Amino acid sequence: MEQKNKIRKRLSPLSRESRQAAEQKRANAVMNALKSIHSAASPDSMAPEDLERQRKGQELLGHLVAPMLGMSWEPFDLQGMPAAWVRPERGHDKRHVILYCHGGGYTSGNLGYARILAAKLAGVTGYEVLAFEYRLAPEHTYPAPLEDAMRAWDYLMHLGYGARNVVVAGDSAGGNLALVLTMRLRDAGRILPRRLVLLSPWTDMTASGKSYQEHQEDDPMLTMDYIRAVRGVYAPGRDFSVPELSPLFGDLRRFPPVLIQVGTNEILLSDSVQLRDRLIQAGTPCQLEIWPDMWHVFQMFPIKKAAQAMDHVGRFLLELD
Repeated sequence: MEQKNKIRKRLSPLSRESRQAAEQKRANAVMNALKSIHSAASPDSMAPEDLERQRKGQELLGHLVAPMLGMSWEPFDLQGMPAAWVRPERGHDKRHVILYCHGGGYTSGNLGYARILAAKLAGVTGYEVLAFEYRLAPEHTYPAPLEDAMRAWDYLMHLGYGARNVVVAGDSAGGNLALVLTMRLRDAGRILPRRLVLLSPWTDMTASGKSYQEHQEDDPMLTMDYIRAVRGVYAPGRDFSVPELSPLFGDLRRFPPVLIQVGTNEILLSDSVQLRDRLIQAGTPCQLEIWPDMWHVFQMFPIKKAAQAMDHVGRFLLELD
């Protein structure tokens, strides 16, 4: 027995190193795949053939890396808009639902790409998740995605969910959309969602925060050229500071509690920090988690910190149940 314990002690550090190396290898593979299909690889190109390549690559990536074990994926047509339900196959909570807004700079992203985080959200909460494929620029400019988000929200209301049973989640541009949807509902006098979950949200299309300059060498995913390109085709000729483009500058009063997660190595770090400050000033409860050495929407990756971050999301949403 003593000899076995000695062997375990000798092997355990190597095992940890091996696991860390394997995790890093998986993370690098996914990051390389994302970079190969992401606009940051050719930031000034919004050419149709380049966008088509990005969108097809994202669809494929979602099918390859989405953690679908124990989940059902049920695509359907939502009044002419592609949508899908992600449902935990065992013991899921039918009282609550997550409306998930995918990222992609408003120029890419689709149901396949949405599978990754939609499945993770379902996994850590036991909730059903509704993902929808909103219209993209440059074919469809602002406010087309917002109109589509409202259509998805109204669909959930038609199904009989109360607004207080719905969580709205979004990453990157999807975080922008989640905030703007909430503003639109509030301004219409409607009941707001139960909570918001924002992963690396894009809140300031004017790019006024310090991180756009301070972290331009640290960010492995996004560049200022990419930001300029996507905002230019999404809202051509518009004032980027208006709240429905940059919700950071909007009225954030009477919002539901918000969880924000962001990495230190992001040019969008300031978008999250300033949003937290503005929400607190407006009297809205907000938790901001800044994850060291992490990059844009790191929760998508097969790494330990991503799993930990998603567990935090689950606790944030389940603590009131």
